[in-house]
Amino acid sequence: MTVHDILKMGDARLLRVAQPVAAFDTDALHLLVTDLLDTMRAANGAGLAAPQIGVDLQVVIFGSNARNPRYPDRPLVPPTVLVNPVITPLSEATEDDWEGCLSVPGMRGIVPRWSHIRYTGFDQYGDPIDRVAEGFHARVVQHECDHLWGKLYPMRMTDMGKFGFTEVLFPDLAAYADD
Repeated sequence: MTVHDILKMGDARLLRVAQPVAAFDTDALHLLVTDLLDTMRAANGAGLAAPQIGVDLQVVIFGSNARNPRYPDRPLVPPTVLVNPVITPLSEATEDDWEGCLSVPGMRGIVPRWSHIRYTGFDQYGDPIDRVAEGFHARVVQHECDHLWGKLYPMRMTDMGKFGFTEVLFPDLAAYADD
């Protein structure tokens, strides 16, 4: 229903720990999900967390049934609304890969993430979600959930030499350098 401004790195609201959702299947929660979807689509995002639009609740959305122009070579991730998530690594193995963020526009960096996870939580109706994910799917879930815990991907990076402007690192994605 509404495309919101996305908060940018440096805004203190992105560093807060979001509050759990207490009531499911409410008009307010459905409106928030719709606004997140509209905002994510308008920005060509792979996901979006409520804190990124200034809402201090544990709600993330991610995935799509269509290729994302910001990540053209990545596999599809099932469209998901995830509320009050819990992430459990299924092994200690990690993978380093490039990430971008709508709250860190125009930048990309190499971020280590668990390569195989289980995530649980609820959808906006209060129905339980319990999934296992690996690869890009696992990366997207971890990235979005980090927003609920006041973390942005540069805070997870171990080598700042692998952090730079999208237009320099990936000239083919120059049209999406404002991501």
